[in-house]
Amino acid sequence: MYLVIVESPTKSRIISKFLSRDYKVLSSYGHIRDLPKSELGVDIERNFKPKYVIPAKARKIVKQLKESTQKADLIILAVDSDREGEAIAWHLAQILNLNGKKPYQRIVFHEITKKAIEEALKNPRKIDLKLVNAQQARRILDRLVGYKLSPFLWKKVVRGLSAGRVQSVAVRLIVDREREIEKFKPEEYWSIEAKLQQRTANSEQRTVKNEFLAKLIKQNGQTIPKLGIKTKEAADKILKDLEEAEYKAVDILKKEIKKYPLPPFITSALQQEAAQKLRFSAKQTMRLAQQLYEGVELGKKGSGGLITYHRTDSLNLSTEALKATQTFIKNQFGRSYALEAPRVYKTKSKTAQEAHEAIRPTQVNYQPENIKQYLDKQQYKLYDLIWRRFIACQMPPAIFDSTVINIQAKNYTFRTAGQILKFDGFLKVYPMKFSEAILPSLTKDEILELIKLIKEQHFTQPPARYSEATLIKTLEEHGIGRPSTYAPIISTILDRGYVEKNEQRKFFPAEIGFIVNDLLVENFPEIVDVNFTAQMENNLDKVATGEKEWVPVLRDFYKPFEENLSKKYQEVEKKKLEEPTDKKCPKCGLPLVIKLGRFGKFYACSGFPECKHTEPIVISTGAVCPKCVEGDIIERKTKKGKVFYSCSRWPKCDFALWDKPTGEKCPKCESLLVQEKNNKIKCSNKECRYAQIKARP
Repeated sequence: MYLVIVESPTKSRIISKFLSRDYKVLSSYGHIRDLPKSELGVDIERNFKPKYVIPAKARKIVKQLKESTQKADLIILAVDSDREGEAIAWHLAQILNLNGKKPYQRIVFHEITKKAIEEALKNPRKIDLKLVNAQQARRILDRLVGYKLSPFLWKKVVRGLSAGRVQSVAVRLIVDREREIEKFKPEEYWSIEAKLQQRTANSEQRTVKNEFLAKLIKQNGQTIPKLGIKTKEAADKILKDLEEAEYKAVDILKKEIKKYPLPPFITSALQQEAAQKLRFSAKQTMRLAQQLYEGVELGKKGSGGLITYHRTDSLNLSTEALKATQTFIKNQFGRSYALEAPRVYKTKSKTAQEAHEAIRPTQVNYQPENIKQYLDKQQYKLYDLIWRRFIACQMPPAIFDSTVINIQAKNYTFRTAGQILKFDGFLKVYPMKFSEAILPSLTKDEILELIKLIKEQHFTQPPARYSEATLIKTLEEHGIGRPSTYAPIISTILDRGYVEKNEQRKFFPAEIGFIVNDLLVENFPEIVDVNFTAQMENNLDKVATGEKEWVPVLRDFYKPFEENLSKKYQEVEKKKLEEPTDKKCPKCGLPLVIKLGRFGKFYACSGFPECKHTEPIVISTGAVCPKCVEGDIIERKTKKGKVFYSCSRWPKCDFALWDKPTGEKCPKCESLLVQEKNNKIKCSNKECRYAQIKARP
C-alpha cells in the first residue's frame, strides 16, 4: 500500500479519485508542527535552533498518520510546491521518521488533475532543504521580532499590543500616507475648453452641426502646464484675448493604435483585480482560489482542480496549455482572434520560481458559464475572472482608429482627440474601459465655428488612501512580502486594530496605530524601513536558492537588533496615554480618565488597580430613540469593528440601525431618516419607501 499525504481534506478527496486502490490518500490538515505559543521557542545561543511542538489540534491527526505509515510500503508527500508546502513535507518526514525506517518520495504538481498527478508520481524527488530553510528562517525571524518587540510595547505603551516584522512596514506606509494627506494644501488651477462645431451639408442640403470639445494646451507655442492657469483673473484674461478669434484646424493626425491584453494572473495581480472588479478582500480571494485549486465536483464531467497553483509570482505558461488555448480560441471565436504563435510573458521578478506557472484554468474548455451550476456565486466570479484573463492573454490586441486635431486660435492652441474601436481582439473576452469619442471629419485649415468658451475651476487633490489593491501593489513594488504573505499581512494589521477601513474601503490609521508606528520609527528604524525589509526578503530568497545560509542571515539581523532593544528599554519613557475628565466613577466616586487601548479610547477609573471600572466612550448622533423616547441614538461597533447605531439605554432598549440617523423624521411615516453609505437619505422604516431624490453632499 502506498500512502499519499496532502495538507487538505478536499485535496485528499479529489486526488484519491485519480489513483488506484493501491493508494491511500490522507490529509495532515495543514501544519503538524510549529513553534510553541507560550515561549520564544528559539535557542539563540545554539544557532537559533527552533523548538518545534505538535499543537493540540494536530495530535489526533499525527497519531492517525503514524498508524497508517506503519502499514504502508512507501510514503508519498504531495503537499503544496512552495516554501510553506516544502516545510510541511519536512515536518512530516521528521515526525513519521521517513528516510529512517520508512522510505519516502516527494512529488510536486501545479494543478490537481489526473494527468498532473500521474506525471508527478513518475518524477519523484527528495525534500528541498533550501526551501525548508528559507521558510524556517522567515518563521524564526518573525518570532524573534514579535516576541522581543511586543513586551517592549507593553511596557512603554499599553498591554496587548504586538509588533510584526513585515506588518509594521505596512502600517508605516498607511501612516505616512495619512500624514501626507493631512499636510496637503490644495492648489487652485483653471482649465479652458472651446466648444466648437463644423458646418457641413448632407445630400438634402440640410445643415448638420457636428459639435465637439477641444482643450487649451499651448500659448505662444509653449505648453501650458496643469497648474499654469492659477486664478480666475488669469483665465478671464485668456478668454478676453480670444474674443474675435478665428478657430482653424491646423494639424490632423490619424493613426492606428493597438491595445494589448494584460498578462495572466500572478498572486498579487489576482488580489488587486479581484479587489477592484469584485470587491473581494485579499483574504477572501485567496480562500476562493484555494477552493478552485483544490478541486470541485463537476457532475458527469468528474472532479478536479479548476485552476493551477494560486501562490505564484511567475508568468510562465506550459506549452501544452498554450497549444490547447490556441485551438480553443480558433474554434470558439474564429481564426482572426487567434495568434499565429503563443504569446510568452517574461517574469519581472528576479526571485520568481520559473518552474511554477501563472494562475490559469486547468482546462480551457471549462468555460465559466458551462460549469456555473457547480460553483457558488463567489467561486464563479473568481473563476470567470481567471479564465477570461488567461484566454485574453493569448488573443490579438484591440485596434482603434485614433485622431488628434490641433486647432489654432490667435496665439493659442487647442487640442481634441478621439478614437473608434476597429477590431475588438482580446476585448471580446476580457472587457476593459477604453473611451470612444467620435470626431467630425475635418480637413486641414478648415475654419470652425465657436459655440462657447468654458472655463472651469479645479483644485489639486491629496494622494489617495491605500485600498487593499493599491497596498498590495506598493508592497510588491518595494519587494516586501511574497505571494503567500500579502493576505495575512492585511488581515493582521486590521485584527490588531492598528488600521481601519472607511466606508470607501480605504485604510486609515487608528490612533494606537499612529502611536506604535511613531515609537518604532524613532527607536527601531530598521524594523519599519522599506528598503531594509526588502533586503531581508531578498536574503530569504537567496537562502531558498542556496546562495546564502540561513543561520548567518539571522545572526546578522539579530545581534544589532538585540543590542538596540536593550538600550531602548533604558532610554524610552512610558507613553502617557491618559486624559482627565469631569466624569465620576459610578463604583467608587473617583474621577474617570480616558485611556487608550489597542481598540481605541475608553473610560477607566483613576483608582485602578483598586477599582477596575471601565466603560465605552459613545458618540451621540443627536437623534432621540424612537422606541423608548428616553435614550439617544449613539454610534457603536461590533466585535469585528463594523459601525452601527443603537439606543444608549441598551440592553433595556434594543433599538438599532446599520445606517446613521440624520436626526430628522420621515415626512410620510414619522420614522427616523437615515443616511446610507452613498449619502442617499431614506426612511429607516422598511415598509416606507420614502427617499430624498437629491442626496446630501
